[in-house]
Amino acid sequence: MENDSQSLATDFIFLGFSNLAELQKLLFVVFLLLYLVTLSTNATIMTIIRLDPSLHTPMYFFLSVLSFLETCYTFVIVPKMLVDLLAERKAISFLGCAVQMYFFLFLGCSHSFFLATMGYDRFVAICHPLHYNSIMTRRVCVQLVIASALIGLLAAQADTTLIFCLPFQASRKLNHFFCDIAPVLSVAFADTNLSEAVVFTLAIFVLLIPLMLILISYLFILFTILKIPSAAGRRKAFSTCSAHLMVVVVHYGCASSIYLRPNASYSSDKDAVISVAYTILTPLLNPMIYSLRNKDVKTALRKALRKNRLSQKDFQ
Repeated sequence: MENDSQSLATDFIFLGFSNLAELQKLLFVVFLLLYLVTLSTNATIMTIIRLDPSLHTPMYFFLSVLSFLETCYTFVIVPKMLVDLLAERKAISFLGCAVQMYFFLFLGCSHSFFLATMGYDRFVAICHPLHYNSIMTRRVCVQLVIASALIGLLAAQADTTLIFCLPFQASRKLNHFFCDIAPVLSVAFADTNLSEAVVFTLAIFVLLIPLMLILISYLFILFTILKIPSAAGRRKAFSTCSAHLMVVVVHYGCASSIYLRPNASYSSDKDAVISVAYTILTPLLNPMIYSLRNKDVKTALRKALRKNRLSQKDFQ
């Protein structure tokens, strides 16, 4: 019994959605459906790009990696949140909280630098089309993805180690639905000014540097598009970038509103709403914005469905 009490004392308790107790079963159904749609759309995109040789290009390689990141990103947060929506005691162990934060930060930071990689891909495609294949080789694409992952890994390691070395209050109630930085720091039993300063500095590095790289890429892209003589050519060039720009605005808009601010301005209700947007809605919208509206992907999907129907007829 004493061991059980000690174990419970080290748990973090989620209070997310506690003010919507009567709606939690409805939220469970809605979030579960959104999660299943997210998984199925991202899995479809990865499968189509893998199977169709016409999509074996750098742009679609990056799209498949983006879908993989979105799938992993939601897996870190959503299943636990769904379980908690039906549970009376919404708890997570100290180690579980640290692991969840680590992978959440790792995938989120990698995502930021990966969007910069995709911006660079569009820059080369539009500004240096004749050299695109020689610059964006398979090896270079893989190296860019690995570099994004390594930066995300190091940033997540630094933040998570710094935060979970702090002593915490006996009552570890997080006014959130997962182990995010601000709610965990709010229950630390120590002066967190140094930790907050380091976390804020890392947030600037992880968010502003890739955003600046994206803006520089698109500045050159804009100059190149304006030089295209025909309006049709300008529209076609811009259409290849519009989806990436929408994803950039959503990702950096949500992330900046939470992480690029003093911790004193932490608002649990506001952050919970924004967190729902970037952990559930954004991974659902990204494949629809970026891939399912893409002509080549839709063509490949129709070919795959047609081939599947023909194979079923032959089998019958």
